[in-house]
Amino acid sequence: MQRLALFDLDNTLVDLDQAFRVWVAEFADEHDLGSEAIGWLIALDREGFPHREVFFTKVRERFTLPDSVEELWGRYRRRMPYLVHCRPEVLDSLARLRASGWRVAIVTNGTADNQLGKIQQTGLAEAVDAYALSGAEGIRKPETGLFEIAAKRCGVALAEGGWVIGDT
Repeated sequence: MQRLALFDLDNTLVDLDQAFRVWVAEFADEHDLGSEAIGWLIALDREGFPHREVFFTKVRERFTLPDSVEELWGRYRRRMPYLVHCRPEVLDSLARLRASGWRVAIVTNGTADNQLGKIQQTGLAEAVDAYALSGAEGIRKPETGLFEIAAKRCGVALAEGGWVIGDT
């Protein structure tokens, strides 16, 4: 039986929270929002607005920004892959897993451009056997179908079992 490990991306393999804090500081500076805006933006994120369309609607309204929600969200998606980092220990651990016979994949929700950008920019694309992105597949976690796609890309049937690490 082939061993399978499926990993979430954000705040499992990469520190999205740290990258978000860097982005918030850049955003506040770029729009001359002041230091108090940084706390407000971080609090808004923690209040449970992970869907960035809603997040940017609230940001746009709060700061009366001229840019559309789509423009703000698009710039965020283009910037974030350059702000996330994957620690060398994580890459080393994935390499050791694969060297010991495990098949390894990333299963993540999010837009395809943003999530694929993170995977490519951090070196994770080369560190795993496959990935399945909800934005590319049209299926979101926790639906089993997204995990099945990742397993199949690893040459394994999900029905054979495996481990899921991170958010499901």
